[in-house]
Amino acid sequence: MIAAAQPVPMRIDRDRWYVLAVLMLVYTLNIADRFVVSTLIEPIKAEFHLSDGAVGLLTGAAMAVFYVTAGIPLGLLADRYSRKRMIVVSLAIWSALTALCGMTHSFWQLLVVRIGVGIGEAGGTPPCQSLLADKFPPRARGFALTLFALGAALGAGLGSSLGGYLSDHHGWRMVLIVFGALGLPVALLVGLTVREPRRGQLDDIPPAADVSLSATIAFVRRQPALLHVLAGATVVTFWGWGLVWWTPAFLIRSHGMSVQQCGELLGWMHVIGGAAVTLGTAWVMKWLEACDPRWQTRFVAIATILPTFPSILAYVTTSPIVATAAMWLFVPMIYLYIGPTLALATNLVPATMRSQTCAFIVFSANVANLLIAPLAIGALSDLLGPHLADPAQSLRWVLVGTSLTGFWAAWHYWAAARHLPGDLERAGTGQG
Repeated sequence: MIAAAQPVPMRIDRDRWYVLAVLMLVYTLNIADRFVVSTLIEPIKAEFHLSDGAVGLLTGAAMAVFYVTAGIPLGLLADRYSRKRMIVVSLAIWSALTALCGMTHSFWQLLVVRIGVGIGEAGGTPPCQSLLADKFPPRARGFALTLFALGAALGAGLGSSLGGYLSDHHGWRMVLIVFGALGLPVALLVGLTVREPRRGQLDDIPPAADVSLSATIAFVRRQPALLHVLAGATVVTFWGWGLVWWTPAFLIRSHGMSVQQCGELLGWMHVIGGAAVTLGTAWVMKWLEACDPRWQTRFVAIATILPTFPSILAYVTTSPIVATAAMWLFVPMIYLYIGPTLALATNLVPATMRSQTCAFIVFSANVANLLIAPLAIGALSDLLGPHLADPAQSLRWVLVGTSLTGFWAAWHYWAAARHLPGDLERAGTGQG
């Protein structure tokens, strides 16, 4: 009897790692379809004769509109219904709309379709996180969700390198058509091979039946550590991804690079540097599982403060060599917070609130990244330009000021540590 029972946990173990790999691929396409537009800013701007403010509206605010209107309601649906089906439908829709972006012929057409693409993060990431939480026990979620976050590095690298190459050789429209087409077979793969697990099956306390939005908000408000994590994730996304969003345009204007050169340079930073940082973070999180849980947020705080200094230098210097070196110290580090933040958010609420809580993070972080950063940085660049001897350098100085927000983000993660043990105990994840 013992020998016959042994293969069961082995099958379960293989299944959880397979599901993690497939959902990481979904997240890779999610980030690639969103990030590739950053690589295409200059050719899109040139074709439609846009200002920096209009570019910010198109590339950032258009995506954020869907988060504002539907992100949290979709998170609520994911806490009540099949997460696998939501992932399949979301991936198929945002992939088809990404391809459709490449077939538009005016600014307004592209703007409307980009609003639809916003379903990517809104309907994709929350159910992925919730489903993985039911594949890995609480103390393994930091490691697993950090590996899941490897999709961000791979997606950004794909969007930068492949996007830059295709743009220079086939035009920006072909880039979006190709990237959209990549998602459809992956949606089919999820639908055919991933099973929906029982919700909360690995937690110490059975999940409550009430999954209403008001109940989730009330619980989150009583979790001060989670509130600091939410705030920290919002600011660190504005700092890191807001800067990187405009970096290709900065390199083209201030250092005379081509779209392909920017894509290759940043692509290696994302793929090699981002992947190395993410894997290193996964190892650290696995080691921290046996330590005081407060060191999870302290680790993120320290690892945010340190790269803030090279992020400032990258935009201050007029030397392309120094700027490149500083970016290698800064760009890969913007991936570090993703996995630990997703794991903390998962462990700080009951199972039936996880998709909604992840939707809160997606909502606030991406409003900062896709709404505030593109619009504010673009508008400030437009306003500052006429007052400079070289108006093309306006973006440089706006990015220098934006770099300082890294210190603010680090403070929130450090402050979260004080409340973390009690919040984990209330959530019933066995880490208090």
